[in-house]
Amino acid sequence: MRALIVCDMLNDFVTGALANPRSERIIPNIQELLASARGRPDDWLVAYVNDAHLPGDIELNVWGEHAMAGTPGAHVIPELASGEGEPELRKRVYSVFHETGLDPLLRYHGVDHVVLVGMLTNICIQHSSADAFYRGYGVTVPHDGVEALTEDEQETALAYLRRMYKVETPHTKELVQA
Repeated sequence: MRALIVCDMLNDFVTGALANPRSERIIPNIQELLASARGRPDDWLVAYVNDAHLPGDIELNVWGEHAMAGTPGAHVIPELASGEGEPELRKRVYSVFHETGLDPLLRYHGVDHVVLVGMLTNICIQHSSADAFYRGYGVTVPHDGVEALTEDEQETALAYLRRMYKVETPHTKELVQA
């Protein structure tokens, strides 16, 4: 069983407080992956793990106020909205695994491999990949399903993930066809 984990495809990361214009190019790829995973519910679990900060969170010292819990900025963009029954977990630091309940959810469903999509490749995706690796999950990060703020950050992060955690970084089409 695999899990498609959508990370931080939020209003604040796409068009809001920490807008990343590069995010627009991964939206269609994530949509395609979501459609594929949703079409195979016996093989895939779909879950969302997103920033939902509270005042005083440590990340706010680095990035300023963004994706504050309960605000429109902390909502998933409409193009990638969760479907019925798909969990939306909240995180307050970079990793999708840190105090979110994701690991027990995955284990309950028999997931042994995670596919991480969203933003930012060199921050949340990188920390989440490390935590998945430490927990014994196989990890895939489709190179066209994640994005960083710059091309250099994107390529450096993907190379790091491949080297340090044996993360697979295929094209999203390969996952859809698998």
